[in-house]
Amino acid sequence: MPELTKLYSMQEASEHTSKEDCWIVIDGKVYDVSSYLDDHPGGDEVILQATGKDATDDFEDIGHSQDARDQLKTFCIGELDTSTAPPAIPELTIVSKGQTSSDTVKKLKDLTKQYWVVPVAVVGISAVVGGILYSRKK
Repeated sequence: MPELTKLYSMQEASEHTSKEDCWIVIDGKVYDVSSYLDDHPGGDEVILQATGKDATDDFEDIGHSQDARDQLKTFCIGELDTSTAPPAIPELTIVSKGQTSSDTVKKLKDLTKQYWVVPVAVVGISAVVGGILYSRKK
């Protein structure tokens, strides 16, 4: 009889982020590495920073040895339930040069309304500082 695999949501995995109860997600698998934190050559903080998210890229970027990969398997407690995964990033809509999207125009107008203060403040501060420096030279 095949062994049933326990499925965990990313939300559930992200609730285990303490030194006493530490789970990480790598390549769609969930690992309880609580007992390994003190033995990790890179220190426990490296693993603790990788909790609450998919740590696959962090794990791969380090270049772990085959021995480390084999040891990781011993901590596997289940798989990530992909049916509860967050929705995919929406596709980029390409608008041709002559075509305008009212939604795009609205978003652009909203951005300009929100961020006009920064350039105005920079110009104002520059004028004040320039005036002070000019008056000191006289």
